[in-house]
Amino acid sequence: LIPMCHPLQITHSKIDFDVGENEIKIKAEVGAVDRTGVEMEALTAVAVAALTIYDMCKAVDKTTEISHIRLMKKTGGRSGDFVRKEG
Repeated sequence: LIPMCHPLQITHSKIDFDVGENEIKIKAEVGAVDRTGVEMEALTAVAVAALTIYDMCKAVDKTTEISHIRLMKKTGGRSGDFVRKEG
């Protein structure tokens, strides 16, 4: 699906949806014991979930859009930890 990404032994994954009146927030959590990070797998999970929701809603609302897919937190991996600062 994504060039230069290789298969990993994922130990767990979880997707949560926070459904609001005018938006749906999607959060994915992925874990692995590999020495590389799994942020691409988490971002892919969010993107595919968002695309699925978009596909279901497009007939009802042509202005439906996907926005703000981003990494919020990452621990481990070669590049170390990352936590996005809100605001």
